[in-house]
Amino acid sequence: MTGAAGGWTEDILGPDYSALTLAVPRPDGTPRQATLVRHRPAGPEELAAAGAGPAQRPAVLYIHGWSDYFYNTGLAEFFTGHGYDFYALDLHNHGRNLASHELGGYVDDLSDYDDEITLAHATIQAGAGAGAGAGAGDGNAAGEVAGNHAVEFPIVLMGHSTGGLVATLWAHRFPAKVGQLVLNSPWLEIQGGAAIRRAATPLVRPVADLRPLTRMRVPERTFYWRGISDEAYGEWHVDRSMRPPQAFPVRAGWMRAVLAAQRHVAGGLGLPMPVLVLLSSRSMLGPVWNDAMLRADVVLDVRALALRAVSLGNSITVERIDGGLHEVFLSPVEVRRDAYHRLERWLRGYGPVGTL
Repeated sequence: MTGAAGGWTEDILGPDYSALTLAVPRPDGTPRQATLVRHRPAGPEELAAAGAGPAQRPAVLYIHGWSDYFYNTGLAEFFTGHGYDFYALDLHNHGRNLASHELGGYVDDLSDYDDEITLAHATIQAGAGAGAGAGAGDGNAAGEVAGNHAVEFPIVLMGHSTGGLVATLWAHRFPAKVGQLVLNSPWLEIQGGAAIRRAATPLVRPVADLRPLTRMRVPERTFYWRGISDEAYGEWHVDRSMRPPQAFPVRAGWMRAVLAAQRHVAGGLGLPMPVLVLLSSRSMLGPVWNDAMLRADVVLDVRALALRAVSLGNSITVERIDGGLHEVFLSPVEVRRDAYHRLERWLRGYGPVGTL
């Protein structure tokens, strides 16, 4: 049985942020949890807007990438400053819920995240008063709303990297719950494209079938972390205990799950909602550090992602950000200013009615 465990408490990001623990046990009943974070500014103008009524407060749900967690306060403030309720979800065994670095982020099917995303959506719906009988802001009402499909509350769903792949597939399975989909460097295709994915799949599958927890021999670098962390060249406080510099070990079962999800995307999804895909203008995937990596995606092949984006549906916008990092909204200030401008422009055309 899934549901909210307890109520909202102050989050690690400060008094304008609160967190709600979501109980999402495994199918065999083993306890497991995710954490929903929300941003509610304390200023009088924001508080007045928050009380203006659910029809005037569309909601955003952000899903982080693999090995990551939510800490981008600038992203939250952008959305709340434009009249949205902002929420972010730390997936189970990530970030605020991380139980083990060694098995951090491990799943053998990306649909394993469906329950926590659905519960997060139900909690947001309850908070907006969009569910029958739901009390505003009452996390405990989420369990009731999760089973009530009489009224849907479409949200702006946003995902980064592997979280973008997860968000895409959840939007495909639950299209009525997603009004707009925003993807930030989504891992829609493996580096090198479909030919590499097709070649890799039969190599990974036998190992994943027999020994899914086998650690795969892949490069383990800190290049992306160097670009974002204020301990290196970046501007952001990234807690090493929640987001290790080298990311989590890659396991065979997890890699099989990612390849299967990418194969699904490549077959075409026909998403009915408008989709925005934000990417850096270039990738630098070399084995040796170069300062130019501070203005490029050092994790994924952006050309492969841009080509795969057209498989998502019939209303797709692709924005290429010069100088963008893998997470474009963690890029240097002038670059992310450009990215926010493009996001705002897209929301003006495709966002919920009455916003911006």
